[in-house]
Amino acid sequence: MQGWEIDVREQVRQTLSDYTAATDRFDLHALAGCFAPDGVLEFTGGVEPLKGPAAIEAGLGSAMARDPDPHRQAPTHVRHHVSSIRFGSVNRDRVEVSSYFAVHTDVGLDHWGRYRDVLVEGDGRWLFAHRRITVDAFAAASLMR
Repeated sequence: MQGWEIDVREQVRQTLSDYTAATDRFDLHALAGCFAPDGVLEFTGGVEPLKGPAAIEAGLGSAMARDPDPHRQAPTHVRHHVSSIRFGSVNRDRVEVSSYFAVHTDVGLDHWGRYRDVLVEGDGRWLFAHRRITVDAFAAASLMR
């Protein structure tokens, strides 16, 4: 492995970490800032993909504001744990990476799944060109279903 590839891998890991930290803080602006100008955030389950940082921030904010169950407790804390980061391809201008996540809230393990990502270099850092989130399952008492 050449030096530039080690550097790229570490920068990508930083973006993964920045996204996770922003999510745990409910900082949608910082989360959206992890995406390229035309970056796409895609969820499984019929939700329309969000394209571009402004749409990602607005779309996630709107989703958080509406809760179909007004009796459900809102989480007081959220902690994403990302593991098994696997680089598929690493080039000087594009990286494919996959990982698993588990999310803990007030109920304990809340939900878990997979990320499939493509990142590109932009503004001196690596940004998501595409992030696909697949939730494999939710706990029965999930606060984030």
